[in-house]
Amino acid sequence: MKNILIVDDDASLGAMLAEYFAQHDFGVSVVEDSAGLKRRLITQKPDLLLVDMNLGNEDGMDIVRALTEQGDVPIIIMSGDRLKEGDKVEGLELGARDYIAKPFSLREMLARVRSALRSAPQRNTASLKIYQFDGWRLNMRNRRLCDPSGNELKLTTSELNLLVALLEAPGQVLSREQLLRATRVHDQEIFDRSVDVTILRLRRKLSRSGEGRDYIRTQRGAGYFIDCPVSIESSMRLV
Repeated sequence: MKNILIVDDDASLGAMLAEYFAQHDFGVSVVEDSAGLKRRLITQKPDLLLVDMNLGNEDGMDIVRALTEQGDVPIIIMSGDRLKEGDKVEGLELGARDYIAKPFSLREMLARVRSALRSAPQRNTASLKIYQFDGWRLNMRNRRLCDPSGNELKLTTSELNLLVALLEAPGQVLSREQLLRATRVHDQEIFDRSVDVTILRLRRKLSRSGEGRDYIRTQRGAGYFIDCPVSIESSMRLV
């Protein structure tokens, strides 16, 4: 069952949508503002969000902006008065999947929800995680790695993917073949000994920002492993 989270301060509309979606085998929750949304996201990971643009003193566009910065859950914007082309373009450019004008028919809304869910990528659990090791913090929501001092360290896509593979298996030796699969970019695989070059670059970057410590160890003839404790937590939240 797919779960929909509705953010709308119109209680009657929220109740009507919740009842209608429930009849079509969706799980539905309704909150009226960003505070309610934050509380709900602590315990629920929705498959789709419906966000109204006018929420009392709040601007729904700010909520859409925060949500799209934090994750890839599909969002449909609802609005009864902000129907100018500029508003729609802004919402879509922020990352919303659709923008629907009120009043709308329930059948049309259902069709748009199903379409947004079909086009949504499969959720990658790694993209919901925060990795921490020896004071470092890697948030996969924004793919941002910060050193123990809080300074961001820029990594290439292959370096980042390789680091994630190592962090997913702390202390476990990963072979070159395993790491080659992890550093695949846009379905193009890296061949030969390129993984060794990527390991070297990643080691140097971590060492420069980590007071010279070598976090990545070599098991001769077997592969590489990360040599420190790693903790992992979910990053599904609204900040």
